[in-house]
Amino acid sequence: MTATDEFLNIDTPENVVFGYEVAGIGSRFLAALVDTFLIAVLLILTNLTLFFLVANLVTGEAISQGASWVAAFFGLISFAILWGYYIFFEMLWNGQSPGKRWLGLRVLRTDGTPIGLSEAVIRNLIRIVDFLPAYYGVGVITMFLNEQARRLGDLAAGTLVVYDRGNVTLSSLQTRTLPPSPAGQTASPFAQLPFERLQQEDVALAENFLQRRHQLQNADALAVELAGALLARMDAAPPQPLTPPQALAFLRLAAAPHTPGNGP
Repeated sequence: MTATDEFLNIDTPENVVFGYEVAGIGSRFLAALVDTFLIAVLLILTNLTLFFLVANLVTGEAISQGASWVAAFFGLISFAILWGYYIFFEMLWNGQSPGKRWLGLRVLRTDGTPIGLSEAVIRNLIRIVDFLPAYYGVGVITMFLNEQARRLGDLAAGTLVVYDRGNVTLSSLQTRTLPPSPAGQTASPFAQLPFERLQQEDVALAENFLQRRHQLQNADALAVELAGALLARMDAAPPQPLTPPQALAFLRLAAAPHTPGNGP
């Protein structure tokens, strides 16, 4: 795994590199504004509900014991909304809150893997410090000083925020039209290859590439490199030179339903 100011590069066992574009301060700030607005709406609705419930328990100027319990209960709910909002959604949506989802952002570990509960809890509890002394004062300063715009919560949890423009489904990729084959040739020179020799992780890697290739800066070169690595694993000689359209056609076949073997 390597990281630059703008990209997080993940090295796979096949020596193929996938890249994520690191989110900047502006997009993260807009996502935080959306989430803050939704939190405020939830708190307002909670307090309005509290007001109407307590109003029914008031006798003269004295609030009954039941009203005190209701107030305490809704205080806990408000606390849970304020600090549990991000944890809940980041676990539900795999690193995305509603604001991040709307802006196309996602929280990942620094090694490129999805965050777990511990990372979500740590980065969001430290949000209290990032928020000081006013609206994310400490957090903004830390993000300016860090080359990957990571706030204190990210540094403590080992996370960062990247752009996630949404997955392209495998079925939609398979329906794209490939360049026509010359007359008299078969549609694909790879149709008869022993794809069953590929391992489960090989097929998953091909699927992952196809889903994310529109997000990659060097998708053509990666397609050729990955196709060459998988062809070598199948003991099959690639066409020379292997072109990006040929590599893409091969990867679509590799990601299609097969029965992966256990290797040689």
